[in-house]
Amino acid sequence: MKTVSKWSAVAACLMVGSVWAQADEARAKKIVSGVCFLCHGAEGESSSEVFPRLAGQHWEYVAKQLENFKSGKRKSTTMVDMAAKLTSDEMVALGKYFEKMSVSPEPAKDAELAAVGKYIFYSGDKFSGVAACASCHGKEAMGTAALPRLAGQYASYIEMQLRHFGKRERTNDNAVMHAIANKMTALEMAAVAEYLGGK
Repeated sequence: MKTVSKWSAVAACLMVGSVWAQADEARAKKIVSGVCFLCHGAEGESSSEVFPRLAGQHWEYVAKQLENFKSGKRKSTTMVDMAAKLTSDEMVALGKYFEKMSVSPEPAKDAELAAVGKYIFYSGDKFSGVAACASCHGKEAMGTAALPRLAGQYASYIEMQLRHFGKRERTNDNAVMHAIANKMTALEMAAVAEYLGGK
């Protein structure tokens, strides 16, 4: 009898968890269709290279960025307004919603530039002291819960973020990025971004 009630309790917990997950996804879809889709697309595909692709991004990373926009740790006149009314639960729900979406990278526009970027991504630049990106972001550029997925992101967006890190205009994330981006030349930034955009 105790075994039956134990498994009934487990089943009930799983059912409640499933209901909450469905409610969170429904809430996330409503938020996306009301606001996010204008820039980031209904499935995180993004409507312009100015805005990052969110499809396939780690949910923890998305939730952290939204929280940072809301608190002002990450600066953006647009995103501070978008994140202002979001609760922590909604930020997590949005992150999980976008993480489930598939990524459709486009081939690099400049194969030679991408080849230079590939070398820097995996080997760094011993002459300028730039570390290999893969040492933190992984060989497949998939990132982690704390680090963003870079594979398939728009090249121009990655390049812009590298410039922000290099000038210390973006300060909400890992300080290591300031030290690395500060050493990168404009060519190195463009090359790495071009490689990652087509990965």
